[in-house]
Amino acid sequence: MKWRRLRESRNVERRRGGAGRKVAMGGGIGAIVIALIAMVLGGGKLDLGKILGLLNQQGGQGQQQSQMPPSEEDQVVDEFVRRILGSTEDVWTKVFRKNNLNYEPPRLIQYDGMTPMKRGGMADARMGPFYVPSERQVYLDTMFFKQMDKEYGGGGDFAYAYVISHEVAHHVQNLLGYSKKVINPRTGQKDNGMSVRLELQADYLAGVWAYHANERHRRETGSNLLDKEDLLEAMRAASAIGDDSLQRKATGRVRPESFSHGTSEQRQKWLLAGLRSGEVSTEILQHFFNPRIGHLQL
Repeated sequence: MKWRRLRESRNVERRRGGAGRKVAMGGGIGAIVIALIAMVLGGGKLDLGKILGLLNQQGGQGQQQSQMPPSEEDQVVDEFVRRILGSTEDVWTKVFRKNNLNYEPPRLIQYDGMTPMKRGGMADARMGPFYVPSERQVYLDTMFFKQMDKEYGGGGDFAYAYVISHEVAHHVQNLLGYSKKVINPRTGQKDNGMSVRLELQADYLAGVWAYHANERHRRETGSNLLDKEDLLEAMRAASAIGDDSLQRKATGRVRPESFSHGTSEQRQKWLLAGLRSGEVSTEILQHFFNPRIGHLQL
């Protein structure tokens, strides 16, 4: 992935010296991380696992490590995050403008271990990357990338870019009014079936970002942003990390009633659909919430 020619965003807030990196990397992976792993595409040349490994060399020293000045490798990761976010801003600003809408980009909080959230509470790296609609902010501890490499085999620069673009897709959904659809109006609680629909739509939208980013890069440089290996590894990763694959690996059984992100087949289908078409229309976006189509049949 030729990410270095992408524009850098100014909407990244880099917080160093978080409350305990050793806490962030300790213990088991929570349910949120297992679910969010299902966003990840594979592929890529940037060895962020190696880069980020240097951040953890101090092991259990926690705060002492966090006080160290950023290394050259840290700065590469930070630049990568800024450039991927900048690309999402460029793509969605143009897409929204074509539809006579104004795109307001989210802010990305890049932190170490733990950090206070805008409206109370703490963001914890064990939660994985996430988006908060009420804040319009994405929270990301890039040690999550190393976790992808070591525990799920889902590393690579395009995989890391997809994590960011998937969270930005949730912001796009928020601006367009789709985020509220996950709440059951009768109970006020999050509905699993609607969550699957929202996540698959976010997968599609992240694929749309990749399509337009690739087209823009080709127009400006004469070469593709992504290559065939990026896409092949993306599909292999999507096959491995659907809800059904994760559940089978964790417990040996599959429980469709507890799905939150969709099956491996669904993920492959919608990621590829976005990557191939780049289409954003009311018809395609509303398709995900068509009551005549069950969420497991999408």
